[in-house]
Amino acid sequence: MKIGTAIAIYFVVWWIVLFAILPWGVKNAHEAGETTLEGNEPGAPVQHQMGKKALITTVVAAVVFAIIYFAILYGWPWVSGGAQ
Repeated sequence: MKIGTAIAIYFVVWWIVLFAILPWGVKNAHEAGETTLEGNEPGAPVQHQMGKKALITTVVAAVVFAIIYFAILYGWPWVSGGAQ
């Protein structure tokens, strides 16, 4: 696998994992027991924790990418359609 292809695959996997992890631990003002000011969205998260989520996303995406990389490298049958 060429480096450009590997970077592109990792980039796509990272974004997919990010969207899967974004809702983890999100609490709005009502769930957190806080009041909102007039004009603020009541469903907006109180603390988004993007740094923590970006780190988790990077680790999970690296694991998923490693599985994909080794599947392509060793030609696992479920990746290549059974043809070897």
